[in-house]
Amino acid sequence: QVLLAESGGGSVQSGGSLRLSCVPSGYIQRPYCMAWFRQAPGKEREGIAGMDSDGAISYGDSAKDRFTISQDIAKNTLYLQMNSLKPEDTAMYYCAASPGFSGLALLEADFRWWGRGTQVTVSS
Repeated sequence: QVLLAESGGGSVQSGGSLRLSCVPSGYIQRPYCMAWFRQAPGKEREGIAGMDSDGAISYGDSAKDRFTISQDIAKNTLYLQMNSLKPEDTAMYYCAASPGFSGLALLEADFRWWGRGTQVTVSS
């Protein structure tokens, strides 16, 4: 069992930036895929960005041009840099991980481990 711990959420004004971090409780053997999802109240969970252990990256439509996923292997940390935030970005953001390379399609069912989430609130 891998536990994922997210941090970095908070409240910002429209146009602001935040960087989310996700740290697994232990080493995830390669190959693997890690991703960020979000869920707003009353809406389905959506995939934001994914990255596999070979460095391949995918983005959901809502993240393109504003969000950047990255990983610091030495720190065993996954990041999501979010710029030009909008009120519609308000949601609980979750980190997810799974063995294998199948996660770049950003489908919930492809991920085995999930964090508890970190709240992002963007005010206008």
